[in-house]
Amino acid sequence: MIELWGRPSAYNVQKVMWTFGELHISFSQKDIGSNSGDLESIEFKKLNPHSRIPVLVDGDVPIWESNTIIRYLFSEYGTKIFKPTNRIELTLLERWMDWELATLQPDVIGLFWGFYRTPEANRDSTKIKYHTQRCASHFRQLDQQLKTQAYLAGETFSMADICCATSLYRYFEMGIDVDQPKNLMQWYDRMVNRSAYRDNIMVPFTELKGRLEF
Repeated sequence: MIELWGRPSAYNVQKVMWTFGELHISFSQKDIGSNSGDLESIEFKKLNPHSRIPVLVDGDVPIWESNTIIRYLFSEYGTKIFKPTNRIELTLLERWMDWELATLQPDVIGLFWGFYRTPEANRDSTKIKYHTQRCASHFRQLDQQLKTQAYLAGETFSMADICCATSLYRYFEMGIDVDQPKNLMQWYDRMVNRSAYRDNIMVPFTELKGRLEF
């Protein structure tokens, strides 16, 4: 059986868990990343020398980096519903996936850590404002992309949506006032209507409030 290493409340682990749900893949989970130092163990570093979660183990092969894991799962276990029909269509999905990793995720996580995970007395209002403004700009770009289509790559749900929509629940629920562009919110509603999103993304994260140690 496929193994997933990582704590269920971690952002990038949730991306992979959502993918499992969409593709109806059975897996076992190794809860790691919740205790100090456990990512530095000899056992885990053999799977990922960078000591980061998630790690997927399929057979004897460890795969790390969340978006790479998602690409692998769609390639190996996806159905025609989710797969693009040609390489050009695939690049559109991958462009949004790379954009999420390089551009969207750093600011969403920066805001989440700066506002939600930092104790109120220690918050840096300048950094929070910076990440809030950048997140608003990023989500306006998504809003424009969704102006004439239901999903990021067109009219079909894909791994691009998984990567970019994982952040929305925490973004809207962390308790900070943020913009809610019309097309983005309609897209968010489509995600909420997916059982795999509700089961794996819309889960309590209060254990992380004011907590900086992991």
